Amino acid sequence: MRRTRELNETFAVEDGHLVRRVIPRRGTPYEHRCPLASFEQISHAAEEADDAGFTLETIAEREDLPYTHVAVALAFLRERSILDVRYRRNHAATDAVHLDAMTEFHALAAKA
Repeated sequence: MRRTRELNETFAVEDGHLVRRVIPRRGTPYEHRCPLASFEQISHAAEEADDAGFTLETIAEREDLPYTHVAVALAFLRERSILDVRYRRNHAATDAVHLDAMTEFHALAAKA
């Protein structure tokens, strides 16, 4: 059974950063950013991952990136159905994760 997320989450592209804004049902709204260079690095790493999948922690440690950058990127990739979660691990939902990620990033930027 999947738990229902108790938050309102939106994404935007501002000044070359992917921005994730969250308004939880309880608590204080917050936002985190992921620069384009990190987003590209994360999407490449997701594409290169094996069939066992990966976690936020494994990507952050292997790519030497801040956890917040990875969290923002993975949330966006899941929201856009580029990644799928099975057994608490992220898996590519497409054969071209990087290409699809960049397409979605630039499409979102064009709407701004």
